[in-house]
Amino acid sequence: RKEVYAVLSYIHTLHNFTYLATVYACGLRLQEGLHLEVSDIDKDRMLIHVHRGKGAIDRYVPLPKETLNLLRRYWMSHRNPRLIFPALGRGHQLGTVSETPMAVSSVQGALRQARASAGITKRRVTIHTFRHSYATHLLESGVNIRVIQKYLGHAQLETTMIYLHLTQKGQEDAFSIINDLMKGFNHECH
Repeated sequence: RKEVYAVLSYIHTLHNFTYLATVYACGLRLQEGLHLEVSDIDKDRMLIHVHRGKGAIDRYVPLPKETLNLLRRYWMSHRNPRLIFPALGRGHQLGTVSETPMAVSSVQGALRQARASAGITKRRVTIHTFRHSYATHLLESGVNIRVIQKYLGHAQLETTMIYLHLTQKGQEDAFSIINDLMKGFNHECH
């Protein structure tokens, strides 16, 4: 989590920060985030409808209140009637309404610079890493793996398992639980 927050703290443009924070907060794939539409936000139920995902699997993911507030703030800066993350064009010209989403290269470049500024030397920190971190952090917090599978939009549990390598915290939690289960279980045999 520290690495995610460290990277985000070095993102200096509202559009890139909002995009990356949303990808992490909702476990979205790169293209799912870029193609989010205003109509995908269900502010009453605090959900995002992901319906242009990989494998055409429709799903709803929880939308944290802070993320909704961030999305609103960002949307107010451009007011595109359809896209949450529209292409901004050179100089962020007001009055132009983009029909295409923000460029992949924009967020990838911002992430690369932020990673370097945060002193993170792992070369494989990508936008997909935010999705992987989302899944790992949910698992470490005790969320059921089937729920995580649903949020990620995986048809097969095995796909979700790839994301959720055994973490150090998971090992420590399991060790602690096993110790607790065995407390007072030292029956002497005669």
